[in-house]
Amino acid sequence: MEAFEPQIVAFCCHYCAYTAADMAGSQRLCYPPNVKIIRVPCSGKVDTIHILKAFEKGADGVYVAGCLDGDCHFKNGNIRAERRVASTRQLLDEIGVGGERLEMVKMSAGMGDRFAKEAERITEKIRQLGPNPIHNATQSAA
Repeated sequence: MEAFEPQIVAFCCHYCAYTAADMAGSQRLCYPPNVKIIRVPCSGKVDTIHILKAFEKGADGVYVAGCLDGDCHFKNGNIRAERRVASTRQLLDEIGVGGERLEMVKMSAGMGDRFAKEAERITEKIRQLGPNPIHNATQSAA
């Protein structure tokens, strides 16, 4: 049996987290290639439906990466995202996916090393949790 490699979706705000990911690449910092980055204008624009769709399409883990507190370019988008992630985690627990598969992380544009470390940490966490139970169930039913 082959080793499980989780698929991770990272919703990254354009101004901070996406720029941090770009900086990680520029600095040639390694992070897992199974982290798929989706650039969004602001982490506050990531809605529950986007997160649920990521899981439905096969993601084993999802994280929303936004600006540091007080540094959001849209004033409070990162705070809105943090609240939305918390409520979506509860929903994921209720439907059997597991809220621990979703995280919110905050960083500034200059934190390329932090982006790489968070991507590695979250990938390892999801690797320990195993495959997304919902996607696994739909694959076996097909």
